[in-house]
Amino acid sequence: MKNLVILGAGTSGTMMANHLVSKLPKNEWKITIVDQYKTHYYQPGFLFLPFDIYTTKQVKKDGKKFIPKDVNYIQKKIEFIISDKNVVTFEDTTTLSYDILIVATGTKIAPEEVEGMKGPKWYQNIFDFYTYEGAKALRNKLREWNGGKLVIHISEMPIKCPVAPLEFAFLADSYFKNKGMRDKVDITFVTPLSGAFTKPKATKALHYLLEEKNIKEVVDFDIERVDYKNNKIIDYADNEVAYDLLVTVPPNLGDALLERSGLGDDMNYIPTHKATLQTLDNENIFALGDCTNLPASKAGSVAHFEAEILTDNILRYINGEELKEEFDGHSNCFIETGNNKALLIDFNYNHEPVEGTFPFPGVGPLKLLKESRVNHLGKLAFRWIYWNMLIKGIPIPFVSSTMSKKGKVFD
Repeated sequence: MKNLVILGAGTSGTMMANHLVSKLPKNEWKITIVDQYKTHYYQPGFLFLPFDIYTTKQVKKDGKKFIPKDVNYIQKKIEFIISDKNVVTFEDTTTLSYDILIVATGTKIAPEEVEGMKGPKWYQNIFDFYTYEGAKALRNKLREWNGGKLVIHISEMPIKCPVAPLEFAFLADSYFKNKGMRDKVDITFVTPLSGAFTKPKATKALHYLLEEKNIKEVVDFDIERVDYKNNKIIDYADNEVAYDLLVTVPPNLGDALLERSGLGDDMNYIPTHKATLQTLDNENIFALGDCTNLPASKAGSVAHFEAEILTDNILRYINGEELKEEFDGHSNCFIETGNNKALLIDFNYNHEPVEGTFPFPGVGPLKLLKESRVNHLGKLAFRWIYWNMLIKGIPIPFVSSTMSKKGKVFD
């Protein structure tokens, strides 16, 4: 009996378990998935939690219910991956051997990387919303906040879901308008980038929204420290931005497991072939999702597309066949723009976000790079799709894992 081991039971790992369980012969392969946490979070929902759009119950469930019954589930903290021996060790000194390893350990915020960020004001007037704890604490703060200078800040790239900070700014604009206090809130969006997004075409499409909503923009801000005593963030050029309430996206780092195991780069991401998803240093180790160093967005849709392609390549590897170089960095996502509207973007490694309609040419009903209420409903509907289809490995109609050769899935 051979062993295929998946490290991480988040979005990527759970999808891979569901994809592979029906494709590997049960009399030849044993699939094991390992995760130290019991709860599975719907991470896109963290964006909505601070604004009371979602409840806490809507963004978390018992992770075990999504693991197939024929997959062995281990809830333990992993200590090391010993790649030259094909062994995983646990904190309790037990071990688990593997013939194939899939790394899906994700990425985590690291506020301690910025001086003063995770200090005595953390979760008082400095918050993140990339964790369940942070989003919940921020929700409680916003319920009682009387206004002032709200700063939405990105520390550095890469981060999970690059558009989420912008979405937060747009939703904050709507939230305070609905509370009748928008005139009491000064909103500033601060980014280390030279524009609102990583792709120029999307930056152009999104910048006008910042102006329209009277959201100030500070670009090329490379943060050095948070002066929590005087409520300022300061960059390496000594530029300062004052705040009363700081909503920050701290640096994102891969799991420390990869650092301990000597498998990660300087940000603890595992070097991975960008088209096959095989790791560069170990042919029997594959990786997907936020833990890789791929030049693709760290987002659930990317993991979804990766899982489909990686499943095929795992089978090809087992059969001694050449791996397909099929993953093209495909990503698409809804971007909340406030006032019950959203736009949809679709792009890959080489192509800018495309225009058009989805899923039917000229008909839609979803529009690309344009705001609509239908797109907003699509964003909200994705929560149901996530819990009932995506992490269960059920194909989502009309959604392709790769863009066409013309760079368009949607015309």
